[in-house]
Amino acid sequence: MAGEESSDTDDYTAEIVRRRKADGLISLLKSPYLDYRWKAAEGLGYVGDESAVEPLIKALSDEFVDVAWLAAKSLGSIGDTRAVKPLIQALKSSEKWLRIGAAIGLGRIADPLALEPLLEALKDKKRAVRKHAAWALGRIGKEDAVQPLEQALDDESEDVRRAAQKAIDAIRKGGNGNTARDTGE
Repeated sequence: MAGEESSDTDDYTAEIVRRRKADGLISLLKSPYLDYRWKAAEGLGYVGDESAVEPLIKALSDEFVDVAWLAAKSLGSIGDTRAVKPLIQALKSSEKWLRIGAAIGLGRIADPLALEPLLEALKDKKRAVRKHAAWALGRIGKEDAVQPLEQALDDESEDVRRAAQKAIDAIRKGGNGNTARDTGE
Protein backbone atom coordinates (compact mmCIF):
# COMPACT_ATOMS: atom_id res chain seq x y z
CA MET A 1 0.00 0.00 0.00
CA ALA A 2 2.79 2.44 0.80
CA GLY A 3 4.14 2.00 -2.74
CA GLU A 4 0.74 2.88 -4.22
CA GLU A 5 0.53 6.08 -2.16
CA SER A 6 4.04 7.05 -3.29
CA SER A 7 3.08 6.44 -6.92
CA ASP A 8 -0.05 8.60 -6.56
CA THR A 9 2.01 11.36 -4.96
CA ASP A 10 4.61 11.15 -7.72
CA ASP A 11 1.90 11.36 -10.39
CA TYR A 12 0.31 14.34 -8.66
CA THR A 13 3.67 16.09 -8.32
CA ALA A 14 4.50 15.44 -11.97
CA GLU A 15 1.12 16.89 -12.99
CA ILE A 16 1.77 20.06 -10.95
CA VAL A 17 5.22 20.46 -12.51
CA ARG A 18 3.80 19.95 -16.02
CA ARG A 19 1.07 22.54 -15.40
CA ARG A 20 3.57 25.07 -14.09
CA LYS A 21 5.82 24.56 -17.11
CA ALA A 22 2.83 25.03 -19.42
CA ASP A 23 1.70 28.17 -17.59
CA GLY A 24 5.19 29.66 -17.81
CA LEU A 25 5.54 28.89 -21.50
CA ILE A 26 2.05 30.21 -22.26
CA SER A 27 3.09 33.44 -20.57
CA LEU A 28 6.27 33.60 -22.69
CA LEU A 29 4.19 33.03 -25.82
CA LYS A 30 2.83 36.56 -25.27
CA SER A 31 6.29 38.11 -24.88
CA PRO A 32 7.29 41.05 -27.08
CA TYR A 33 10.57 39.18 -27.72
CA LEU A 34 10.62 36.86 -30.72
CA ASP A 35 13.16 34.44 -29.19
CA TYR A 36 10.94 33.88 -26.15
CA ARG A 37 7.84 33.35 -28.27
CA TRP A 38 9.35 30.77 -30.62
CA LYS A 39 11.02 28.88 -27.77
CA ALA A 40 7.71 28.89 -25.89
CA ALA A 41 5.82 27.67 -28.97
CA GLU A 42 8.27 24.83 -29.37
CA GLY A 43 8.41 24.00 -25.65
CA LEU A 44 4.65 23.73 -25.34
CA GLY A 45 4.72 20.81 -27.76
CA TYR A 46 7.11 18.96 -25.48
CA VAL A 47 5.11 19.72 -22.36
CA GLY A 48 1.95 18.52 -24.09
CA ASP A 49 -0.56 20.25 -21.83
CA GLU A 50 -4.01 20.82 -23.35
CA SER A 51 -4.21 24.24 -21.69
CA ALA A 52 -1.77 25.37 -24.39
CA VAL A 53 -4.09 24.60 -27.32
CA GLU A 54 -5.90 27.94 -27.50
CA PRO A 55 -2.76 30.07 -26.98
CA LEU A 56 -0.96 28.03 -29.65
CA ILE A 57 -3.90 28.48 -32.04
CA LYS A 58 -3.55 32.24 -31.51
CA ALA A 59 0.19 31.92 -32.15
CA LEU A 60 -0.55 30.57 -35.63
CA SER A 61 -1.18 34.24 -36.47
CA ASP A 62 2.09 35.51 -35.00
CA GLU A 63 3.71 38.10 -37.24
CA PHE A 64 6.86 35.97 -37.33
CA VAL A 65 6.62 32.65 -39.14
CA ASP A 66 9.24 31.21 -36.76
CA VAL A 67 6.64 31.28 -34.01
CA ALA A 68 3.68 30.24 -36.15
CA TRP A 69 5.23 27.13 -37.69
CA LEU A 70 6.48 25.91 -34.30
CA ALA A 71 3.01 26.53 -32.85
CA ALA A 72 1.54 24.38 -35.65
CA LYS A 73 3.93 21.53 -34.93
CA SER A 74 3.30 21.79 -31.19
CA LEU A 75 -0.45 21.67 -31.73
CA GLY A 76 0.12 18.39 -33.50
CA SER A 77 2.22 17.08 -30.63
CA ILE A 78 -0.56 17.88 -28.18
CA GLY A 79 -3.02 16.13 -30.47
CA ASP A 80 -6.17 18.00 -29.54
CA THR A 81 -8.75 18.08 -32.34
CA ARG A 82 -9.63 21.72 -31.55
CA ALA A 83 -6.51 22.53 -33.57
CA VAL A 84 -7.62 20.79 -36.78
CA LYS A 85 -9.62 23.63 -38.36
CA PRO A 86 -7.04 26.33 -37.52
CA LEU A 87 -4.29 24.10 -38.90
CA ILE A 88 -6.30 23.56 -42.07
CA GLN A 89 -6.51 27.36 -42.39
CA ALA A 90 -2.75 27.56 -41.85
CA LEU A 91 -2.25 25.22 -44.84
CA LYS A 92 -3.50 28.14 -46.96
CA SER A 93 -0.84 30.56 -45.69
CA SER A 94 1.48 32.30 -48.11
CA GLU A 95 4.33 31.27 -45.78
CA LYS A 96 5.96 27.98 -46.78
CA TRP A 97 7.13 27.22 -43.23
CA LEU A 98 3.67 27.67 -41.79
CA ARG A 99 2.23 25.33 -44.43
CA ILE A 100 4.91 22.76 -43.52
CA GLY A 101 4.16 23.12 -39.81
CA ALA A 102 0.43 22.81 -40.48
CA ALA A 103 0.94 19.60 -42.47
CA ILE A 104 3.08 18.16 -39.66
CA GLY A 105 0.53 19.19 -37.05
CA LEU A 106 -2.34 17.69 -39.03
CA GLY A 107 -0.40 14.49 -39.60
CA ARG A 108 0.29 14.11 -35.90
CA ILE A 109 -3.38 14.62 -35.04
CA ALA A 110 -4.42 12.35 -37.95
CA ASP A 111 -8.00 13.62 -38.11
CA PRO A 112 -9.81 12.61 -41.34
CA LEU A 113 -11.22 16.15 -41.61
CA ALA A 114 -7.77 17.17 -42.88
CA LEU A 115 -7.81 14.70 -45.79
CA GLU A 116 -9.05 17.06 -48.55
CA PRO A 117 -6.92 20.06 -47.52
CA LEU A 118 -3.83 17.82 -47.38
CA LEU A 119 -4.65 16.42 -50.82
CA GLU A 120 -4.61 20.04 -52.04
CA ALA A 121 -1.28 20.61 -50.26
CA LEU A 122 0.08 17.62 -52.16
CA LYS A 123 -0.01 19.97 -55.20
CA ASP A 124 1.81 22.85 -53.44
CA LYS A 125 4.52 24.63 -55.42
CA LYS A 126 7.04 23.98 -52.61
CA ARG A 127 8.42 20.45 -52.45
CA ALA A 128 8.82 20.46 -48.65
CA VAL A 129 5.10 21.19 -48.29
CA ARG A 130 4.25 18.38 -50.71
CA LYS A 131 6.54 15.98 -48.84
CA HIS A 132 4.98 16.74 -45.46
CA ALA A 133 1.47 16.61 -46.91
CA ALA A 134 2.23 13.11 -48.24
CA TRP A 135 3.57 12.06 -44.84
CA ALA A 136 0.45 13.45 -43.13
CA LEU A 137 -1.83 11.61 -45.54
CA GLY A 138 -0.08 8.38 -44.62
CA ARG A 139 -0.65 9.13 -40.94
CA ILE A 140 -4.36 9.70 -41.54
CA GLY A 141 -4.44 6.39 -43.35
CA LYS A 142 -7.50 6.82 -45.58
CA GLU A 143 -7.75 4.79 -48.78
CA ASP A 144 -9.06 7.93 -50.58
CA ALA A 145 -5.52 9.32 -50.47
CA VAL A 146 -3.89 6.42 -52.34
CA GLN A 147 -4.64 7.55 -55.90
CA PRO A 148 -3.38 11.13 -55.39
CA LEU A 149 -0.34 9.72 -53.57
CA GLU A 150 0.29 7.41 -56.53
CA GLN A 151 0.29 10.49 -58.75
CA ALA A 152 2.86 12.02 -56.41
CA LEU A 153 5.16 9.09 -57.22
CA ASP A 154 5.87 11.05 -60.43
CA ASP A 155 6.82 14.23 -58.52
CA GLU A 156 10.04 15.93 -59.60
CA SER A 157 11.35 15.69 -56.02
CA GLU A 158 12.77 12.41 -54.77
CA ASP A 159 11.81 13.42 -51.21
CA VAL A 160 8.17 13.79 -52.24
CA ARG A 161 8.22 10.49 -54.12
CA ARG A 162 9.74 8.70 -51.12
CA ALA A 163 7.20 10.25 -48.70
CA ALA A 164 4.35 9.32 -51.05
CA GLN A 165 5.53 5.71 -51.28
CA LYS A 166 5.85 5.43 -47.50
CA ALA A 167 2.35 6.88 -47.12
CA ILE A 168 0.89 4.44 -49.65
CA ASP A 169 2.61 1.54 -47.89
CA ALA A 170 1.27 2.69 -44.52
CA ILE A 171 -2.29 3.01 -45.83
CA ARG A 172 -2.18 -0.40 -47.48
CA LYS A 173 -0.93 -1.99 -44.26
CA GLY A 174 -4.02 -0.63 -42.55
CA GLY A 175 -2.08 1.51 -40.12
CA ASN A 176 -0.04 4.63 -40.35
CA GLY A 177 3.31 2.93 -39.74
CA ASN A 178 4.78 6.12 -38.31
CA THR A 179 5.31 7.43 -34.84
CA ALA A 180 4.05 10.88 -33.86
CA ARG A 181 7.61 12.21 -34.05
CA ASP A 182 8.41 10.76 -37.45
CA THR A 183 7.71 13.60 -39.86
CA GLY A 184 9.60 12.17 -42.75
CA GLU A 185 12.35 14.75 -42.31
